[in-house]
Amino acid sequence: MAAASVPPAVPAPIPPPPLPMSQGARVVNTFIAPSKTFTDIRRSASWWAPWILIGVTALVFGFAMGKQVGFEQISKYQAEHSKRADQFNNLPADQQANQLRVTGKIVGIFSYFSPLLILLYALIATVTLWLTFKLLFGGQTTFGQAYAITIYGWLPGIIGAILGTIALFAGINPEGFDVNNPVGTNLAYYLDADTTSRFVRGMASALDVLSIWTIVLIGIGYACTSKVKRSTAIIVVAAWYLIFKLTMAALSA
Repeated sequence: MAAASVPPAVPAPIPPPPLPMSQGARVVNTFIAPSKTFTDIRRSASWWAPWILIGVTALVFGFAMGKQVGFEQISKYQAEHSKRADQFNNLPADQQANQLRVTGKIVGIFSYFSPLLILLYALIATVTLWLTFKLLFGGQTTFGQAYAITIYGWLPGIIGAILGTIALFAGINPEGFDVNNPVGTNLAYYLDADTTSRFVRGMASALDVLSIWTIVLIGIGYACTSKVKRSTAIIVVAAWYLIFKLTMAALSA
């Protein structure tokens, strides 16, 4: 008897590629399912939606600072708690007023041009991280993808801007307002600026909930676009963040 013929193997069906995500869906998923957002960045490195959100909230926060505190008062607080505080306090009253008037205008300019400055700061951060992953870990992330990762990774900052705006309009004490710590998302907010050294407060500000969230998001972004373990990517981003905070704390001291 002839052997029964064996039917040809049926190839397993190929799953369809994931549907492209809209910019709005990307923004939402950055908070609830970041891997989906950063995986989609491999398809398209567009970043205009999160930048608009970050820029608008930054502008609103800047407007609130100018209206509720005043840019000269912000400059005064910074001068009185800087390493040049003694030099400032020893100036005649008219020279103090002139200095605050100039620095206040500078603070205002920075506040109202913050959307453009965000692009510059993101460029600096992106170059640093992209080169680190590319040269040390063989990362396959393109520069455009890396820039999008940075912008999307900064989305938690809108929460800080919103909370800061609410606090300002809720009646915060203008004389005690610190633009570097407007809300209590980091440890430095709870330390007395008059009794704690500037270096300690600078390092304490590194323990910030929103900053840690951002570090994790950017690490996930590089893990989704390069052959780098997620834990390794997060550690690399955290290391650069700590280097930056350590440098700024040392300079302030």
